[in-house]
Amino acid sequence: MVVQHNLTAMNANRQLGITTSAQAKSSEKLSSGYRINRAGDDAAGLTISEKMRSQIRGLDKASTNAEDGISLIQSAEGALNESHSILQRMNELAVQGANDTNQSIDRDAINQELNALTSELDRISETTQFNKQNLLDGTYQDKKLQVGANGGQSIGISIDKMDAKSLGLKDFNYAKGQNYTHYGTIVYEGTTYEYNNKLADSANKKAFTQAARETGKAAFTDDMIYYNAASGKYIVGSGKYDSREAAISGGKASLGAKYAASAAKAWSALKKDVAFSSETVGGFGSLTTMNVPRVDDYNMANASIQAIQGAINKVSIQRSALGALQNRLEHTVANLDTVSENTSAAESRIRDTDMADEMVSYSKNNILAQAGQSMLAQANQINQGVLSLLQ
Repeated sequence: MVVQHNLTAMNANRQLGITTSAQAKSSEKLSSGYRINRAGDDAAGLTISEKMRSQIRGLDKASTNAEDGISLIQSAEGALNESHSILQRMNELAVQGANDTNQSIDRDAINQELNALTSELDRISETTQFNKQNLLDGTYQDKKLQVGANGGQSIGISIDKMDAKSLGLKDFNYAKGQNYTHYGTIVYEGTTYEYNNKLADSANKKAFTQAARETGKAAFTDDMIYYNAASGKYIVGSGKYDSREAAISGGKASLGAKYAASAAKAWSALKKDVAFSSETVGGFGSLTTMNVPRVDDYNMANASIQAIQGAINKVSIQRSALGALQNRLEHTVANLDTVSENTSAAESRIRDTDMADEMVSYSKNNILAQAGQSMLAQANQINQGVLSLLQ
């Protein structure tokens, strides 16, 4: 029997310390809900868990970024929807103004509304913003939407300039109408000259084909008739009477002798004899510039219709591109949310406490602690037997 070293009490105390430490850890896990509260709880699990947390938080923020991108696109597309409405009204006005039942006062009223609508297109382009950034003035180019938790995971977005000039509604060219005379058939010096509309060029009504030369039938022009020595035919030529004089004089001297002094006057006389009607052909005259869509006359209204319809197509193309990108971003958001959810589930298995399992451990350690305390008390009573020897 010894007094200095009560090994039974020491053993009971050591076991009680182990149980108490385990009980404290179980209590911490149950109260925090985490299986890993410090690196010592699971060093490898902590590393994996923190990496997953970085991914989860990045994915959640990327999803928010994509939703912000959708909001931006909706802002731009909403403005372009209004631009479409304006262009449709402008097209309606241009078609109305092309009708020659309108008087000048009617067309002035239409022009006034066209000018106002053109100005509104410019205003929409200049003032449409998202988060203080202009969207439709051509500055929103090569932008990136970060849609991933890692670097380089982005989607590009660019929006074209959508003002009136960029849509082709300012400083565009159109062709004026040109007076066009119809001619019949003339026989001169035994040769028949017949005006053929199919052989005439649609722009200036002067061209004639090789077939016309060979048959002696060619398009009449405002210049002269001359004799082509190579083909032996009289044809209608373009250009002034200068180098053609030798050709007229050679081979068929009768024509050259008769008109050599004044070929232009001769042609004018011939043309006058065979002309039977005239009309103004729209869109084939000289080019001129129109500052904004106007309907002053048929040709201007017709050119305005074409320009406005071209602008409608440009806006449609941009809206289609934005709509496709919006659909893509919506799928991106759905995918990011799914990946974040699955990664969170994996992180939870590593980091979170299984409450039922931990309660079993806590209950066990609680019982062991009570038993250890009881055994320690009894072990401390063992040395009391020494006192009986001292009596």
